[in-house]
Amino acid sequence: MADRDFAGTGLRRFRVDVGTIICAVALLQSLLLVAFGYWAAEKLVSRVGTASHKINHDRVEDNVLAFLAKTEGVIRSIADSPSVHATGEDGEQTAEMLWTMLEQTPELDSINVATDDGHVLMAVRYPTPAIRQVLRGPDFSTETWQYKRSPDAEGGDAKQRFATTAITAYRSDFDPEKRTWYREAMKAHGPVWTQPFLMSDSQELAIGHSLPSARVDDEGHTRRLVIDGNVSLGHLSKLVRIFGALGTGESALLSADHHVIARSDHPDPVRELESPDTGVLGALHAHMLAAGKAGGADDMAFSIEHEGRKYLVQTSHIPHTRWQLVSWEPEDLLLGGLHRSVLWALLLTLSFLGIALFISLRLSKLVTQPIENLALVARRIGRLELDNLPLEPSRVLEIQHLNQALDESARSLQAFRKFVPVDIIRQLVAEGHALAPSGSPRRITAMFTDVEGFTTISESMEADVLVRQLTEYFNLAAGIFARHGGVVDKFMGDGIMVLWGAPSDLEDAEYRACVAALELYAEMDVLNGKWRGEGLHEFRTRVGIHTGHVIAGVLGSSNRLSYTAIGDAINAASRIEGANKELGTRTLISQTTFEGLGERLATRRIEEMAELRGRQTRMVLYELLGPTQP
Repeated sequence: MADRDFAGTGLRRFRVDVGTIICAVALLQSLLLVAFGYWAAEKLVSRVGTASHKINHDRVEDNVLAFLAKTEGVIRSIADSPSVHATGEDGEQTAEMLWTMLEQTPELDSINVATDDGHVLMAVRYPTPAIRQVLRGPDFSTETWQYKRSPDAEGGDAKQRFATTAITAYRSDFDPEKRTWYREAMKAHGPVWTQPFLMSDSQELAIGHSLPSARVDDEGHTRRLVIDGNVSLGHLSKLVRIFGALGTGESALLSADHHVIARSDHPDPVRELESPDTGVLGALHAHMLAAGKAGGADDMAFSIEHEGRKYLVQTSHIPHTRWQLVSWEPEDLLLGGLHRSVLWALLLTLSFLGIALFISLRLSKLVTQPIENLALVARRIGRLELDNLPLEPSRVLEIQHLNQALDESARSLQAFRKFVPVDIIRQLVAEGHALAPSGSPRRITAMFTDVEGFTTISESMEADVLVRQLTEYFNLAAGIFARHGGVVDKFMGDGIMVLWGAPSDLEDAEYRACVAALELYAEMDVLNGKWRGEGLHEFRTRVGIHTGHVIAGVLGSSNRLSYTAIGDAINAASRIEGANKELGTRTLISQTTFEGLGERLATRRIEEMAELRGRQTRMVLYELLGPTQP
């Protein structure tokens, strides 16, 4: 019923009731709050993840910095010792000191002291614990190895731990000036962390911290020393592996020339220098290269996508070394639990919101559904569709009052619509015409009907019988005209004024009007036969039809209006109908109407041009005879 009642009104099928509006507003507010809460929770989770990742990164950085500081402190302490030397009695004391420092610094693989005349004294942890002395001659070097217990062994006093277990000596070509740690220290004229180099004794990659130091010998000559501490890249990797032990991520140290010198994502230590070109480390290094931040002094925090997985990345510049510490951690492993908790909270919130909205909608329908039904009733009343209105009784007092008011309005209009042309009002309202005095030019076909000898008939009949006959006649005629698109403008005593083409345009109006006239005669024959059987007078109807331009619209005073048409075409149609009496015909049409028929109906031209009462010019008329004979 609702769709039919709203059809053609220009309203959308989708209608919003009060309950829906309230629920929509509540839903919008709730969704905004939920969305904002989810966004805030995600931002908080992201910050928590970034902070947690940075904490783990900082721990690794702290370990690296602590190692560097400890190594630098050990080398500086040795360099500050006044009796440091690679040979002689000072050499023996220096050997004891180097060994003691090696025991106290398990991160270091060797501690070296080299003189500017090519002598070297070393405390070596790996591959074999020993004190290694190199005496440089003009042609070759003489190496002496005093093997010791492991500096990491516990127990025994210091003298026992330093005791020599074996001695070997041999010639070699060892020259400190060819060693990276020696050359870089002499070149820098100050402390320096070297680039990775290959240790001669263990054949492993290592880095060293070297510090040049000057001495004045007994003869007053200034001699230069280089004190160096070396650590293999394998030991350095142990420092960065602490990241994986603390969380779910990995870390790596990159040199200034973008080589990997330590990493935690491989179980084996770094044994050859290579660029980080593969895996997650390769992806994040490529990102830093693209951003121009690789090897830079600025710390960074960013995220990358690699093989469908998101990683949180943190970088730090290690002072004095030109190294870059990089750590990365899968976001799903770091924040998966928090993300799931946030999503569960969101789902629960949306579930409770859905339940609340469902209950609200059900409750609102208890009020809005009757109001919506009454709105449909009111719209039908507005279109003067007053039969079988489905009113809506309700226990809600306001709705019941509205129901009673609509019922009273419908009963009043049922009585009122018998006095007005309901079809015209419906068309005017449907087309959006204002019910105020107005008019517009329009081409129409007008028909006037008249009952022949009605005055004589009315004088010889009782009033109630005459009214009954007229009512039957008008009902029959109005039904025929309506079926053929005609609109009854007014009833004038026994006559009827009918319009085709007003208030709405009508195609082929001339033909429709003529067919309606012929059908009226046929139906009247049946009705007259009925009246003859009842002993009543018969009605013989005469019709005049003319087509032309008129002014059609709502005309009248401000307090009383009527839809009608005025103009010469209306007057001419009325005069044509009156000419039937003089010419002895039943149906006369004008030349204009005849042309609109296109010979689809049989006609007879009136030979003489008819002189119509009240008109100065004569008109060509045709008598409408009936359907064209095959």
